[in-house]
Amino acid sequence: MNRYITTTLPYVNADPHIGFALEIVQADALARFWELQGDDVFFNTGTDEHGQKIFEAAEKAGKSVTEYADHYANEFKKLKDALGLSDDLHFIRTTDERHVRAAQEMWKRCEKDIEMREFEGLYCVGCEKFLTEKEIEDGKCHIHGTEPQLLKEKNYFFKLSNYKDKLLAYLSDSSVVIPDWRREEAIAFVKELEDVSVSREKSRLSWGIPVPGDESQVMYVWFEALVNYISTLGWPDEKGDFGKYWLNGRTLQVAGKDQVRFQSIMWQAMLMSVGIKNTDQVFYHGFVNSGGQKMSKSLGNVISPYELVEKYGTDATRYLLLRHVHSTEDSDVTWERLDEWYTAGLVNGVGNLVARVMKLAESYDVPPPGNADAQASLPPIEFDFNAYMDGIWRRIQQLDEYMQREEPFKRIKTDKAEGLEAIRFLKGGLVEIGHALNPVMPATGEIILKAVNENKKPENLFPRLS
Repeated sequence: MNRYITTTLPYVNADPHIGFALEIVQADALARFWELQGDDVFFNTGTDEHGQKIFEAAEKAGKSVTEYADHYANEFKKLKDALGLSDDLHFIRTTDERHVRAAQEMWKRCEKDIEMREFEGLYCVGCEKFLTEKEIEDGKCHIHGTEPQLLKEKNYFFKLSNYKDKLLAYLSDSSVVIPDWRREEAIAFVKELEDVSVSREKSRLSWGIPVPGDESQVMYVWFEALVNYISTLGWPDEKGDFGKYWLNGRTLQVAGKDQVRFQSIMWQAMLMSVGIKNTDQVFYHGFVNSGGQKMSKSLGNVISPYELVEKYGTDATRYLLLRHVHSTEDSDVTWERLDEWYTAGLVNGVGNLVARVMKLAESYDVPPPGNADAQASLPPIEFDFNAYMDGIWRRIQQLDEYMQREEPFKRIKTDKAEGLEAIRFLKGGLVEIGHALNPVMPATGEIILKAVNENKKPENLFPRLS
């Protein structure tokens, strides 16, 4: 099967944070899992580089917008090596010429649903959008806690309301949004659907893609940025990758829970407007908080993925995100908890098991089990990364209990045949674990399988924290 998977494109107004690290590691695990099952996968990520937030952040930093965007785009590109992401990962920037051309073509094809209107409303720079009454609490944005600006100007509007019935029909399919309560949330939004402003006056915001045929306006960032999902595939050329992976493949978008309006409503309506197949599925994860509070620089509780990798290592970071951060709900993460999870699951868990089993196997020259080179048939991840990881660690616990019960390190001295058979059984268990770890902790899985085949105890997989 041809499969397409994409993350959202993070804004380049700050360093990468743990929430996006969770998103891209989840997507990478799915991409690797599908590839191991024989699917042909196109995996996309990148950076969103236009809009008011970025323009103002660059000014504050005393840099040109281009210089500012280049710096942070490189910071996100570094995640590929830091988080051990697939070599096949594609990276698109919304400042890329191919994306600019595609965004302007999307505008042209949507023009039947676009008209100029004069509008006055409360605008949140952080959200990059005009707020509804429900999104304002005590006079402030309910997400950012900042007072919105009162703006009055002429903008182009996309007639989102034209697609109310089609969106409700699309969302009636229970498979298009995971988890289901996010689908219900999307349906509730659609029932109160309003048309959306899709441009800004260039005199107020110069950092954006020009509206075709009207140099006085630039495209609203949430209109043009969404086009990256197909511009990365070469659209508007409908042959090649776009035809292979979008039109004739299975498409999945991975996003945070605050993206429902954009991913499952705005983008789907845009696709309907131009007659392109809708996204097959969108998966939404929750937020990562710390110490019961939202992470913020002012509180000093921000956790960087680069800090995680520096302290624990790449595969350990993937383990912490996939097993101990909830797949779909909000999670609370602190350094103390991370230390506990690392020590219990990795140092005293898989690391200890592999060391004990392979020390015995090497000492008594136990040959690899017959299935050491076989391609494993893996249980599906199906978006529940926690359950998939827990299944692996249940098997680790079972092998630990087997070792304690059978005591092969003693038995081999009294009954060599039975002792060797017990060690061979344990090595077979390591093969199962190695294969199961391949999509989620690929380096660790490879080390375990290599150790079994070479019958040699590897270096300590996960050192104790100092």
